Amino acid sequence: MSDLVVYGVPLSQPVRAVLWALLHKNHPFRLELINPGYSGVGGSRHADYLAKNPAGTIPCIEETDSGFTLGEAHAILPYLARTNGWTDLYPSEPKAQARVDAYLHYHHRNVRECSTLFAAKVRKDLAFSASAQEQTRKTIASVLQVLNDAYLANTPYLLGDQPTLADIAACVEVGQLSAQYTNLFDLEPHANVVGWLQRMQTLSGYEQVHLPLKELGDISVEAPTIESLKQANIQGLRALRPS
Repeated sequence: MSDLVVYGVPLSQPVRAVLWALLHKNHPFRLELINPGYSGVGGSRHADYLAKNPAGTIPCIEETDSGFTLGEAHAILPYLARTNGWTDLYPSEPKAQARVDAYLHYHHRNVRECSTLFAAKVRKDLAFSASAQEQTRKTIASVLQVLNDAYLANTPYLLGDQPTLADIAACVEVGQLSAQYTNLFDLEPHANVVGWLQRMQTLSGYEQVHLPLKELGDISVEAPTIESLKQANIQGLRALRPS
C-alpha cells in the first residue's frame, strides 16, 4: 500500500489509535490536518472532505494511488492489519480475530465514553450538561471495573500475552484521563488497568502519539484555551511528520 494519507488531528483519540498502529508497524503515511466539526476548507464538514468520508468524522484514510477512502478507526485498523499482514496485532485465526472484533464493538458507548470527559473540556462547539458528564463518569467507572476485573484479570494485555488492536484502541481512550496527561479521572483504584497502561508505554510509537497530550497537560480544573489546543496539535504534527 503506497501513499497512505491519514486525515485528522493529533489530539483526536481515534486518530491517535490509527497513527499509533502505523508507527508501531513502521508503515509510511502522511498526516493531513482536518478540523473536526468545521464546515470551512480543511474542516470535517466541508464538501471536499465529505466526499471522502460522508460521515464527516475523523480519522479517514485515503490510498492516493487507488483513490480508496475509509472512515471509522475501528474499520480502518482491521483493514490495515488484514491488507498488510499485521497478524501480531490482528490474528488471522478466526476465533482470536473475532475476540479482537468483539472488543472493538464493545468499545463504542463504553470505553469510548472516556473521550466525552475530554471533549467536554476541549470542544467549544459542543455542550455537555453537568448531568450528562456525571452519567459519563459512572459509565467510565463501570468500564474500568470490566477492564480491570475481566479483561486484565489474568493476562498482561486485554486479550492475552501480547497487545492487539484492542489494546491500542483502548489505551488511547483510557490513558488520556490519567494524571500523567489530562488528569480527568482517577485510575489508581484499578491496579490492573494502571499496570497495563504502563506496559503499553513500551510499544513503539507511544511517545509520538501521546506528545500532544503531554503538551496539553492537566486540564482537570481549567479548560484549555484555543491557543493551547492549537499548540498541542502543532507539536503532535511535528512529531508525526518526517523532518
